Amino acid sequence: MTHRNPEPPEGSPIPETPGTAIARLIAGLKPRQRLLGLDVGSTTIGLAISDFSQAIATPLETIARTKLMKDIEALRKIVQEREVGALVIGLPVSMDGTEGTRCQSTRQFARNIEPLGLPYGFWDERLSTAAVTRLMIDADMTRKRRGELVDKMAAAYILQGALDAARQAR
Repeated sequence: MTHRNPEPPEGSPIPETPGTAIARLIAGLKPRQRLLGLDVGSTTIGLAISDFSQAIATPLETIARTKLMKDIEALRKIVQEREVGALVIGLPVSMDGTEGTRCQSTRQFARNIEPLGLPYGFWDERLSTAAVTRLMIDADMTRKRRGELVDKMAAAYILQGALDAARQAR
């Protein structure tokens, strides 16, 4: 059984867009559940959490990746503690819109964490890390501090983009 975004209703007058897909994901949440945004890298997973109204994304933490089962257990703990009902996973699409090996790795990661039992959707994360890095440089953050924050800030950037698009699609 797959937990990806459910398909739009048959004969739905609303064309499928990334925003409507995330809106459907949100519509499937139970009361008092939140979305967890993931920026999946090869060595870390940046995390961000939505508020209960799915309006605002807040950086949460960065998980240092080790073994898959440990990554899943770290995510499971956060999902339970933070009342998470669905995931928004950043998809590293190339600037020309194509999907390369990083996208394949991210999609495989999503399949690997399906034992969490949560529905998930993908969100184009193009330029997310560059955008938050630029903001942190403009804020005069040291290189060390930027390194500590960039992954969870990128996750918040990704999740906020998805929340904003979903709100416009509703």
